[in-house]
Amino acid sequence: MIKAIIIDDEQLARDIIRAYLKPFAEIEVVKECGDGFQGLKAIQEEKPDLIFLDIQMPKITGFEMLELIDEPPAVIFSTAFDQYAIKAFESNATDYLLKPYAEDRFKEAVKKALDKIGSKQSPKEELSALRDKQKEGAETMDRVVVKTGNKIHILSLDQISHFQAQDDYVEIHSDQGKYLKQMRMKHLEEGLPEGEFVRIHRSHIVRVKGIEKLELYEKDSYLLTLKTGVQLPVSRSGHGKLKEVLKY
Repeated sequence: MIKAIIIDDEQLARDIIRAYLKPFAEIEVVKECGDGFQGLKAIQEEKPDLIFLDIQMPKITGFEMLELIDEPPAVIFSTAFDQYAIKAFESNATDYLLKPYAEDRFKEAVKKALDKIGSKQSPKEELSALRDKQKEGAETMDRVVVKTGNKIHILSLDQISHFQAQDDYVEIHSDQGKYLKQMRMKHLEEGLPEGEFVRIHRSHIVRVKGIEKLELYEKDSYLLTLKTGVQLPVSRSGHGKLKEVLKY
């Protein structure tokens, strides 16, 4: 039996998915959720093979919820995003259903998901590729969502002093403390507001308003001090970016 969870803030949308799933006797809907917090908890408890996920939801978005999942299932998006936005994900998503969608289109998506679940393709690898695709076409971020244990933290960018690379993770330094999030520095840099954050080193991105001073450490080597008192090395390319942003 394939275990599925429906995550959508609209009851009508959840009802439609349930109705369209009736011909698929091998799929059991084990839970319905109205927001990303409930969805994340349900995924951790039920460990489903497949989720039907809306993107625009209260509290946290579908994409933000996916970023917090350690062992992801197969994902079918049911979304009101337009065709242009969807094209950014088509090559790696299990499937995307543009609301309102027909039953035949829904069945096509489910059959595709069942094929992938039955194959050797790893949902984790697929979701990783999906995240990358999503970030390529994403709007500028205004917050970062992280999870510690069972607690979810929503950090606004003005709470963050800097980001530091830690292998496959990014360590976020904020007013609320330090948090680890699995993401790439490159995608983080591309998603941050231009002019508000600057990458000073391959391992460090800092908030411009959090800079206290920049000092020459030794020949052609600089040291940046943040208002928090933290000191960080500045690479040659990072120094060039700083000059451009700070206009000195």
